[in-house]
Amino acid sequence: MTQNTPLSPCGPRAASDAHQGVLSAAQLKARGVSAARAAAQCRAGGPWQQPLPGVYVLHPGPLDGRELLRSALLYAGRPPASGRRSVPAQPAGVDPAYGEAMITGIAALALHGFVAVQPVVAMDRIDVLVPRMRRLRSAGYARLLRTAELPRPERLDGLPVAPVARALADAVAGLGDAFAVRRLLTEAVRGGHCEPVVVVGELNRAKVLGRPQVVDAVDSLLAEGRALAEERLYDMVRSYGLPEPLWNVDLRLPGGPHLGGVDAYWPDEAVAVELDTRAPRHSRLDDGRRQEEHEAQWSAYAARREHLERLGVTVVHLTPKKLRDAREQQAVVVRTALMAAADREPAAHVVILPR
Repeated sequence: MTQNTPLSPCGPRAASDAHQGVLSAAQLKARGVSAARAAAQCRAGGPWQQPLPGVYVLHPGPLDGRELLRSALLYAGRPPASGRRSVPAQPAGVDPAYGEAMITGIAALALHGFVAVQPVVAMDRIDVLVPRMRRLRSAGYARLLRTAELPRPERLDGLPVAPVARALADAVAGLGDAFAVRRLLTEAVRGGHCEPVVVVGELNRAKVLGRPQVVDAVDSLLAEGRALAEERLYDMVRSYGLPEPLWNVDLRLPGGPHLGGVDAYWPDEAVAVELDTRAPRHSRLDDGRRQEEHEAQWSAYAARREHLERLGVTVVHLTPKKLRDAREQQAVVVRTALMAAADREPAAHVVILPR
């Protein structure tokens, strides 16, 4: 048999057409190709190669980006040595051989369309999330990250990929370059991939918020997120023909205490809009102290809102995510509050100051 003679019943070309040239040992076996025959095809000068244990690429030469990703997933998703495994139902078009494994980290960000990362084909490592109890070591370019809580993967190019916020946290955990961290977090927000509060929550879960290269980047992330939310609010007001409010003002009682700042205020209707851009506290404090501070922050916010409501000021609470994903609906909410002002008791007089 010559080197390029097809292996019955699964020749190299047929398998390549079916799976873009990457198959696991189990998949080859199911097609009638024994481990010995597969190994023979991978000898020096042969038509196949074995980049990772139990994974075969059915052509010589470099792998492209998708082949690298698929091979890492096939390696991470290989059955345990006992042969017993429970594989969740996979959506149509997704290979069940991946099991619960999913691409994360820098490679996942590349699939999500981040321009600040290099192409997958240029990466020397691909991170793959697997269940914590998975007994399989990292090998070659496939680095396994174990977790007790697997996120729900997104399907990109037919591959299971961690959501942006989780992929960011896993990427940042492996970076020591402050500039690289800041660049990734900034693109996540500016590119509309996810909201800052979600990113900070994942960074908190990954226990990396106290790292020096992360602290300053998170401060910039939150400032960037607030600026984008304000731009969305301005655009919503003008795009849907709402009356122009007073922007970014402080409210006070005449000769009395400070009532707090609001992002938009319609004095004739006594309607205020507040953007909720709060995020989990990020510091080197232990988790208990951090939770206490976060709860105190929320309590102060709720108390301020209740005080304004008692004075007759209607407070409309908007989140950056709602302004991004349901802008028209939020415009209706604000318009309804403005129209309802005529049916309410007059609000207490408040002093309005620029913020």
